[in-house]
Amino acid sequence: MKIKIRKATLSDVNSILEIVNHAIANTTAIYDYDLRTLEEQTEWFLLKEKNNFPVFIAEWNNEILGFGTYDTFRTKMGYRFTVEHSIYVKEGFAGKGIGALLLQKLIDTAKEENYHIMIGVIDASNEKSIRFHEKFGFESRGILKEVGFKFNRWLDANLMQLKL
Repeated sequence: MKIKIRKATLSDVNSILEIVNHAIANTTAIYDYDLRTLEEQTEWFLLKEKNNFPVFIAEWNNEILGFGTYDTFRTKMGYRFTVEHSIYVKEGFAGKGIGALLLQKLIDTAKEENYHIMIGVIDASNEKSIRFHEKFGFESRGILKEVGFKFNRWLDANLMQLKL
């Protein structure tokens, strides 16, 4: 399986929306409750473009299998060299190296753009994601207990950090 990583375009938003909405409805990878509309996802994409934050697509046989992005970690000026990333892979395609390709592209891009730190905020019960991030050099910097609530239970967030 030869996966191509490329910059996302506006025409990719429908596929991104499908992947995000599956994660919202079925996982704690994202703490949103409400499925997004095409309009909301388009606004999200246009804001990323406006603020010069990347959105990368993993594509195989003209099918989008995942995407990755990063954005501001916090809005105060002192945090301007730190970004928080997100990676989502389409249902049924986890474990095929797609997330690794996307994360490596995000790390490389963040380094090129002179960011200093990349943060991942990961549901603390998601051991696969935690181990995945550790393979790239991310280190756990703390667990925020019961800061999320989804699927009728309290969720802990694992803050993971990579020095770029």
